[in-house]
Amino acid sequence: VHLVESGGGSVQSGGSLRLSCAASELTYPSYCMGWFRQAPGKRREAVALINGAGSTHYADSVKGRFTISQANRQSELYLQMDGLKSEGTAMYYCAAARQTNFDGYCFQPGVYDFWGKGTQVIVSS
Repeated sequence: VHLVESGGGSVQSGGSLRLSCAASELTYPSYCMGWFRQAPGKRREAVALINGAGSTHYADSVKGRFTISQANRQSELYLQMDGLKSEGTAMYYCAAARQTNFDGYCFQPGVYDFWGKGTQVIVSS
């Protein structure tokens, strides 16, 4: 699986950005897809996750402001980020995993093993 992110940039607090991820070499019937972020000096965290059926899971810190979506048989992944806050400054990564199980499998951050190189988001106050 090859993942390429785009759409990062600089935005003022309260603004919006839409991240995109182009996924290729998807040979498995269904994938877990997700967005993670890592701020300077902090651990990488899961922001928004989605399974092959379209069920989603969000970090509490972004609920109601961020929306994850996918299209074209999961070859396109998006993250709409509204109401950005300064703590949203981070490198954002697209990630994927073969969905080998159901019942919340994709909502476990540790299952993700395919990663893009990231796109930088800077939120200024």
